[in-house]
Amino acid sequence: MSDFFIHIKFLDVLDIFFVAILFYELYSLVRGTVTFSIFLGIFIVFVAWVVVRALKMELLGSILSQLFGVGMIALIVVFQQEIRRFLLMLGNSYKNNKRISIGSLISSQFRNISPGGIKSIVDACIQMAKSKTGALIVISRDNELKEYIRTGEFIDSEIRTDLICSIFFKNSPLHDGACIVAANRIQAVRCILPVSSSQEINPALGLRHRAAIGMSEVTDAFTIVVSEETGKISVTENGLLIENVTPDELFRILQSEQKSA
Repeated sequence: MSDFFIHIKFLDVLDIFFVAILFYELYSLVRGTVTFSIFLGIFIVFVAWVVVRALKMELLGSILSQLFGVGMIALIVVFQQEIRRFLLMLGNSYKNNKRISIGSLISSQFRNISPGGIKSIVDACIQMAKSKTGALIVISRDNELKEYIRTGEFIDSEIRTDLICSIFFKNSPLHDGACIVAANRIQAVRCILPVSSSQEINPALGLRHRAAIGMSEVTDAFTIVVSEETGKISVTENGLLIENVTPDELFRILQSEQKSA
């Protein structure tokens, strides 16, 4: 009678648990995007392959096996950005213990920015918010962001309030694009950032906010956005957008790691 029972070991349960987590995280990444249908199709083929192997249908199993061998290359190409986001999410979750809040949107790399640089950034955001001057500031962390710095105008300047405000002044030739800050310097301006294609973003938000979210999806950078329509300040990290951040909150976010350094 014991032959009719399925013997499940602890490692089997653990295996199923980790696979379930993996598929859930992949689903969370592609949900609401055009790649979801591709993911669903691949999942269906995978289930069919498992069933065919269990039934020992050798001819069909060999065909599906070859399909998977070739398809893995295509899978990496199609899901290049999603895979990068997934790995980045795992790394950041490990560092931050998956705690994402106003108070924890900061990493150790902010120690490269001096207290004076932080004050200059916040003061610039206050002035631009009052005048409703649109701005997009990217602060690097572990990623050096060299590929994005190369898309703009390299200036390598100290962080100053008047410089930041003049960069994003609407009649300035450098106001389009992003300003990237790294190693306590304004490295480049007018930089081109990847735009998020997420369907969950508020449609009322413009390309500046989408670029900020997109940058935080594919890198570990922290971004600050000043809306030219409302003058409100927003911040992003790991694809998460937090709107209506007050200047005091922004200052505490940037200063908190300085105190713990």
